Amino acid sequence: MTREMDDASPLERYTRASESASGRIIAAYSTSFGTATKLLGPAHRKHIRNIYGLVRVADEIVDGVAEEAGLPVAEQHAELTLLETETLRSVDAGFSSNPIIHAFAHTARAAQIDAELVVPFFASMRTDLEVAEPATGRLCFGERDHADYVYGSAEVIGLMCLKVFVRDMEVTGSEMNRLEHGARRLGAAFQNVNFLRDLADDNARLGRSYLSSAGTIDEEQKHQWVVTINEQLHDASEVLPLLPKDSQLAVAGALSLFRKLNERIEETPIEELYRRRVRVSGPEKALLIARAALELAAR
Repeated sequence: MTREMDDASPLERYTRASESASGRIIAAYSTSFGTATKLLGPAHRKHIRNIYGLVRVADEIVDGVAEEAGLPVAEQHAELTLLETETLRSVDAGFSSNPIIHAFAHTARAAQIDAELVVPFFASMRTDLEVAEPATGRLCFGERDHADYVYGSAEVIGLMCLKVFVRDMEVTGSEMNRLEHGARRLGAAFQNVNFLRDLADDNARLGRSYLSSAGTIDEEQKHQWVVTINEQLHDASEVLPLLPKDSQLAVAGALSLFRKLNERIEETPIEELYRRRVRVSGPEKALLIARAALELAAR
């Protein structure tokens, strides 16, 4: 045990251990995200990991892990409800015996994240457990359903991260309105890119169609989504200068990565997207981050 841990109170020690557990969850699922959080200032890094640790656990409940373990849909619903109930309780209490929830609660209390953002997230996760439509054999999302789902699954996560970034800043009302708009647009862009990247898995394994009520999309519809994503990324980039300096590189790097992914999606025939997930290589990611750093330094 380190001297720092020796000097910590029992609650501080448990919180640090919980944050470490959350970081390990993230590292096990996404090397890209782990790398991105390293670009954040230390004041933000652990809090963003704490948010995404809880998000990852909820995702796993609804994306096949619980089903593979043998839980029927009703029990998957029950597990998600338990996770939501304990999350909301621990945000109020400041403690949970579940380390991932405890880490999130620590961040939520520090950044004033409350039920207004937590409840919509779990509502979207619950949507993933709905029964597939007989006509398509898939769970299909029309325009309104898509917007509601993206708000809860992605835009509120952007708003949570924003609360972390600005928690110690003095921000005017008009600046906050702009920042919140940018955070929501960034979350939506990330989610929509991932919907396009995950067409194969969502269609074949999960039986979901997030981008069309018809069950599949064609080349023209793909192009329209690419255009929408570019607009969302542009709106998000407009508020980058309003963020604290120690968060700008991570956000700028993420913007660059998702622009590149969107370009790659545009270049990939829709038939191929239904067979494989497009990616950006490690060296390409490093180059994108380096360019983002140079652009920020030139401002």
